[in-house]
Amino acid sequence: MWAKRSRVHVSEDTKSHVRKNLKAHNLSNANMDRDWRIYAEFAQVLIDIAIKLYAGEKFSEEIREPVYALDSTTISLSLSLFPWAEFRETRGGIKLHTVMELPSSIPTVIDITEARPHDINFLDRLIVEPGAYYVMDKGYMDFSRLYRINKSGAFFVTRVKRNTKLKRRYFRL
Repeated sequence: MWAKRSRVHVSEDTKSHVRKNLKAHNLSNANMDRDWRIYAEFAQVLIDIAIKLYAGEKFSEEIREPVYALDSTTISLSLSLFPWAEFRETRGGIKLHTVMELPSSIPTVIDITEARPHDINFLDRLIVEPGAYYVMDKGYMDFSRLYRINKSGAFFVTRVKRNTKLKRRYFRL
């Protein structure tokens, strides 16, 4: 994306200077003193640029409503550096929940939580957009939470867990 729109020239002198004098701990120490909101604001600027680039793109011709993909990932952290992030006995972690708009893959929601709680709990905090489609994996399979999405006028797509007991209630031709 950025390669198409910008041209940056870095001289060979600058590259060798940076390679010799830039150490990872220097960046780490500098980041320790920076307010985290700088990164949040910068991320929002990048997202706003990406939204303009993808304006007008649709998921498909048949589906005109917004389509979102939900997922989460656990990020492992060292307990010696992040003692507050206790996850397992020997390691720490946080969980990053993301809602991305399709087809652009632009994140519309990023929620950082403790790593221990199950993914399903994120659905309790999700602000549902009526008419939208939410695509998620079977880790989010909870009928009461999915019913809330349905009652909000939105739709969901998920896989059924293997141990789910289903019963046909009626049949139509």
